[in-house]
Amino acid sequence: MSNPFTSIRTRMLIALLAVTGIAFYLVSVLMQDLMGSMILRNMTNDQMDTLNSLAVTLGEKWNLVSADEFYRHVIEAARRNGGRLLVTDMDGKIVVDSYDRRVGERVLETEAYAVLAGSSVQAYGFHRGEREDQEWSGVYVAALLGEDGQKSGALLLMTSVQPLMDALSLLRSRMLVIFAAALLVVAVAMVMITRLFTRPIRDLSEGIRSMGEGDFTKKVRVRGKDEMAQLAAAFNQMEDQVRSLDETRSQFVSNASHELKTPLTTMKILLESILYGGDMDKETREEFLTDIDREIDRLSSVVTDLLTLAHIDSKKLTLKREMLYLADVVQESVERLRPIAEKKNQTLSFEVEEECEMMADAGKLEQVSYNLIGNAIKYTPEDGEIRIRLTRSGRNAVLTVTDNGVGIPEEDLPHIFDRFYRVDKARTRTGDEGGTGLGLSIVRQIVRLHAGTVTVDSKLGSGTVFTVTLPLLNASEGGTH
Repeated sequence: MSNPFTSIRTRMLIALLAVTGIAFYLVSVLMQDLMGSMILRNMTNDQMDTLNSLAVTLGEKWNLVSADEFYRHVIEAARRNGGRLLVTDMDGKIVVDSYDRRVGERVLETEAYAVLAGSSVQAYGFHRGEREDQEWSGVYVAALLGEDGQKSGALLLMTSVQPLMDALSLLRSRMLVIFAAALLVVAVAMVMITRLFTRPIRDLSEGIRSMGEGDFTKKVRVRGKDEMAQLAAAFNQMEDQVRSLDETRSQFVSNASHELKTPLTTMKILLESILYGGDMDKETREEFLTDIDREIDRLSSVVTDLLTLAHIDSKKLTLKREMLYLADVVQESVERLRPIAEKKNQTLSFEVEEECEMMADAGKLEQVSYNLIGNAIKYTPEDGEIRIRLTRSGRNAVLTVTDNGVGIPEEDLPHIFDRFYRVDKARTRTGDEGGTGLGLSIVRQIVRLHAGTVTVDSKLGSGTVFTVTLPLLNASEGGTH
């Protein structure tokens, strides 16, 4: 598959070269035209000044010297000015030609006719053609020949500018060579520049393609500190988050499958024992059925927690907000769990400094307090102590659940709210059953829906403190999230 950025780079290069080439060509042509026009204009002005001076000088000698001497003056003037001189009478007949070729002929040049006709005192023009099978270019200037206002004829000076035209042509050829060399240098520079600019885009495209194929290990190289570097850094961060999310999803599926499969496997074994165990006494059968009932409860608890998290993740969980006192909600959980604590001879106390009126979902907050207090009872040994305290801090209610249980290792604290995360190796379960590993994750999600926070502080062997902070009287948020 071809790289789309290669074609983009090629199109950019062609476009830039075309624009540069056209611009350079136009500049070179314009410069040549300006140079040629300036030189020809200066040459014409010089020739006009020279011709005016000659017209006065030769006009004085027209009637004073002999024809041969006048001829010599014309030849000398033509030689001195590097051109060809034609002298005509008032009828346009050529009387002197410094080349001795057209004497007696009528003058054909329009510049001479212009001054003879009186339409102008001076006239000039540029002529191109071929002479003796060679390209020829020249400037023609004409002026009246006379003395003291008496018109005797016309004087026409024809000067070749072919060397100048050849020089301009050579300049054009050399400029074309320079143009080609400059274009080559520009092409190389543009290739390097476009490659430099498109490389980050190409790397980012390859990274996106790799991520689309499920490969989250390829990082985009961050070069410099410009916008592309910031985009590359943002992509790498996004890739880390997507990889983390993918790993979390895979782990979640694995853990959920395990949590669902374990009770099903246990029930299958127990049922097969009952079905194929032959003569089984009543007590054993009742024990097996009790175990099956317990596994069903465990399976139902896992499914319920999974459904709760699914509703939260899909933003479909509805909070039935009402005015309540958080102290009443927590007290309800304490009373429900007190018998369990008493079985373990634990001290369960609830201290209320502020009843904390708020607009919240009573059922969901009861689930939060029930899970936190239940965990404290579960992971606190017999004769332990669990203290629940409700206070107010500014515009927030603060609920703390403190136990003197086994605690949580420091390395596990960042993951304690992850789904299915357990610290069984460090927290010995003193009850008959473990939880689903979803309770704390549900607690965090419910607290977040109420715009609150939940934190944990624990030290291995010294107990654990969970702190829930909830806004008071937050009636403006509505009833659905």
